[in-house]
Amino acid sequence: MRVILADDSVLLREGLSRLLGDAGHDVVAAVGDARALLDAVERHRPDVAVVDVRMPPTHTDEGLRAALEIRERRPEVGLLVLSQYVEKTYAAALLAGSATGLGYLLKDRVSEVADFLDSLERVHAGGAVFDPEVVRRLLARTTRADPLSRLSGREAEVLEHLAQGFVNAAIAARLHVSLSTVEKHVNAIVDKLDLPRDPDYNRRVLAVLRYLGG
Repeated sequence: MRVILADDSVLLREGLSRLLGDAGHDVVAAVGDARALLDAVERHRPDVAVVDVRMPPTHTDEGLRAALEIRERRPEVGLLVLSQYVEKTYAAALLAGSATGLGYLLKDRVSEVADFLDSLERVHAGGAVFDPEVVRRLLARTTRADPLSRLSGREAEVLEHLAQGFVNAAIAARLHVSLSTVEKHVNAIVDKLDLPRDPDYNRRVLAVLRYLGG
């Protein structure tokens, strides 16, 4: 795939460029700030952009705002967002629109090369990929009044895997249960979260949005 890297760390950009090149991908641009990222996306039209949340000049949310702009202007471009911390507001903002072709990973996950490359492939394929630690911390922040508190422990665990982008068969294998059991849990989750039964909406995606939105 054709990839753009956006991170103010030269070492990280060079490391990721080499890693992706060795895996057979084409890094068409590697930039250090949000404006250069937006320009590169317009110029190269990549398959996926890997974007750090915090970039110059203020190192607060420049990368996030650039990612949201890319989402609006070039929705066909997959986004894999990297962050040093679990940023609940940032994850919710990204998921305010479509959850397809979107990922949010902690930077530490990049060192797990196979997992990082798999996440990139899943985003390229239109999946939604969220770091397990991000998902766990978001779940820990829910309150008793939140609809998520209605879920059983196993249902919450299934929803955690949904938020990481896994399909039912993969969840069944990871939890060592049958596929039909996972399907029952998914049905219970969307019912307990009072999600609309509308053919125009994907209830699994809505469940993940509700989950990440807190």
